[in-house]
Amino acid sequence: MSQHWLNQLILLPVLLPALVGAALVMVNERHHQLKLAINMASVMVVLACALALLRLTDTGVFAEGIGVYLAANWAAPFGIVLVADRLSALMLVLAAGLALSALLFSAARWSRIGVHFHSLFQFLLMGLNGAFLTGDLFNLFVFFEVMLAASYGLLLHGYNTTRVRAGMQYITVNLLASFLFLIGVALIYGSAGSLNLADLAQRVASLNAHDRLLFETGAAILAVAFLTKSAMWPLCFWLPGSYAAASPPVGAMMVLMTKVGFYVILRIWLVVFSDESGDSAQLGAQFLFWGGLATLAFGAIGLFASQEPGRMAGYSAIVSSGTLLAVLSFADAALMASAVFYLLSSTLAVAAFLLLVELMERLRTPVSAVLALTMEAFAMEDAPKESAGVAIPAAIAFLGLAFVGCALVIAGMPPLSGFLAKFSIFHDLLAASSGASLLPAVALLGLMLVAGLAAIISLMRLGVRTFWANQSAPPPRLHPSEAAPVALLLLACVLMTVLAAPLSDFLRRATDGVHQPEAYIERVLGERPIPGPTTSATEAVP
Repeated sequence: MSQHWLNQLILLPVLLPALVGAALVMVNERHHQLKLAINMASVMVVLACALALLRLTDTGVFAEGIGVYLAANWAAPFGIVLVADRLSALMLVLAAGLALSALLFSAARWSRIGVHFHSLFQFLLMGLNGAFLTGDLFNLFVFFEVMLAASYGLLLHGYNTTRVRAGMQYITVNLLASFLFLIGVALIYGSAGSLNLADLAQRVASLNAHDRLLFETGAAILAVAFLTKSAMWPLCFWLPGSYAAASPPVGAMMVLMTKVGFYVILRIWLVVFSDESGDSAQLGAQFLFWGGLATLAFGAIGLFASQEPGRMAGYSAIVSSGTLLAVLSFADAALMASAVFYLLSSTLAVAAFLLLVELMERLRTPVSAVLALTMEAFAMEDAPKESAGVAIPAAIAFLGLAFVGCALVIAGMPPLSGFLAKFSIFHDLLAASSGASLLPAVALLGLMLVAGLAAIISLMRLGVRTFWANQSAPPPRLHPSEAAPVALLLLACVLMTVLAAPLSDFLRRATDGVHQPEAYIERVLGERPIPGPTTSATEAVP
């Protein structure tokens, strides 16, 4: 098959959810099962396409492991361009896999308590995929707005007072971030005359002093918008309340949305502000490092102080964001591969935990919560009793094992993927640091250990209150569509542990490509339009 035709696959993860989402609006809500089936089929096709792109980028089918789609057959930087490389294809797989799990979880109840859930879900997936694939800042803004608009409706889905209050805060914060996004894009275009990332990377080194100042100001304003989405302190105040208020499947998707900001910063920073960008090289590295440390510390304190499971998940996401932002500031390819491994592991675990929270809440009653707090406050202990053992209901056994799995990955305890991710970061961070950079590395390692300890204490406390203080509670009823997504997400963490070596090798190839922007620039700007019926190949391809 011609590579030009294979390039059409890059459009599918954006086009299919857009078409399906629009079509589902016209299907009456009474046909819930039909809408669910169409939504599920669309997500599975997107997942298959993402896996295909992952293979195409890693097997040499696409030149330099980068596929380029020219919308309307217009060459960059004048036309809209979508770019798929190993890292963006991996994020597509993560988005589709997480969407499939969240959608399956919603089938039992959540997708039926409001209108247009399935359409909004597809538009959210469209925005996520577009943000991972776009090659210019203007279309990044478009996809961001599609993603955010869909998330507004989903966050308010099945509304109650708490959800409306958190939703209004979430909407206000993101509208302000969008306003800053537009200002930053306008300043960048006014100073550099382009919004295509590959074109900007070529132009930035030749900017005069006045234009460079304007360009860097625009980039800084743009960074504030992305860092708001990445939950950097103090811009992360909206996140814990939103996670706690959102319905479980929406909360699981919001975990990935937080990582979109990090992905965009990584992509723009390593392409536009690479070592070849002259005086603008590594712009804001110190800010990323210290902001990441502050975010990590804030998340650890919030995690230790939290009593509500939803807020624990929110602060866990803040901890992971702080870790990723601080690691990014070192601009080391091997270290970034470990950071992406950590991103995958933490995203899957926190999403599984948010889905699990609702199932665990069925075990907790007000009486047992008061009893657990009283026993903790007054150091009361149960009298030892002789027992020949007790049968553990299957539902409680599943919840207990799933909770332990989530806690191990989030806290970074062996033997699951969270431990491997943190150990890999520790190893690569010390290997990449020497002399003056050793002290920042040690500070980051110390805060990561403190955050892990806070996660252990907080989650252990939650587990005691949920499982040990409710021994007389009847086992909850679990629908297979609720248990399966949690199991699948945790199984993915187990597979990451078992297949850590080949996965790490792939991530090294992916981050090496991102750290070599020359190939990205050459592929994007060198892609020629497909010859038309009246245009010869020699005229179309110089």
